[in-house]
Amino acid sequence: MNILTFDVEEWFHLLDNDSTRSEAQWVHYEKRIDGNVGRIFDILDSTETKATFFIIGWIAKKYPELVRRISEKYQIGSHTMSHQLVWQQTPAEFKKDVEESVKRLEDICGKKVTCFRAPGFSIRETEAWAFEILAELGIEYDCSVFPARHAHGGMATYPKNGPCIVSYKGIDIKEFPITFKKILNRNIIFSEGGYFRLFPYSLIRKWAAETDYVMCGIHPRDMDPAQPMIKELSALRKFKSYYGLSNSERKLRLWLSECEFTDIESADKAINWSLEPKFELK
Repeated sequence: MNILTFDVEEWFHLLDNDSTRSEAQWVHYEKRIDGNVGRIFDILDSTETKATFFIIGWIAKKYPELVRRISEKYQIGSHTMSHQLVWQQTPAEFKKDVEESVKRLEDICGKKVTCFRAPGFSIRETEAWAFEILAELGIEYDCSVFPARHAHGGMATYPKNGPCIVSYKGIDIKEFPITFKKILNRNIIFSEGGYFRLFPYSLIRKWAAETDYVMCGIHPRDMDPAQPMIKELSALRKFKSYYGLSNSERKLRLWLSECEFTDIESADKAINWSLEPKFELK
């Protein structure tokens, strides 16, 4: 099972950086989202591929017509309203933020929003309360688990390389985590964002072929080599944010032409959830 998702963000939506932290800073950067999403449309059309789009509510507020165009052909989900790390918010702040994003997306598209991904995969074991809030807001599928160490989150105790049921205080949510390859007892991510840009296609293809579950997560900026560089970033952050931009579109086109990918809605129908394990969080 290969699942394709996109986190619909602008090129400047970089986490944990003061110069790109909030809407107060975002208004000063140039708009590139139309061209980048248009590139994605072209890739999906040419390869006849389904995908799920996790959209920031701020994008929906600024560009409702773009969101409407996405929802006409593809499944949409929430990527929060203001693209902030979950563990930097209180439960009340998180609920308000996600609730606003879900309502805005539903008002624009006239469709129920049932899936969610946290910015930076930032739901950790210590933020298990987020799953209770997501369930209250009608979310049925979550894609926020990063089953390895991660600067912005990470849930290393997640039990498998694939979907399972996350259970917390009596609520259950279907979880579609990011994919990993276990090497020397470490979980290596290879199909998401900067990791996808970092590794050569031959290695991505090999690792993907060795598992029966692949969750691919791409940002529009991952395929925009002409985007400006944010000068305030450290040398390491610049490497993580800009390495591999010139080759990522070619890699994604090749992967989608060689392998069949689908969206979360279709993947859900193909899974016998009664056979999947429960991951109990406290």
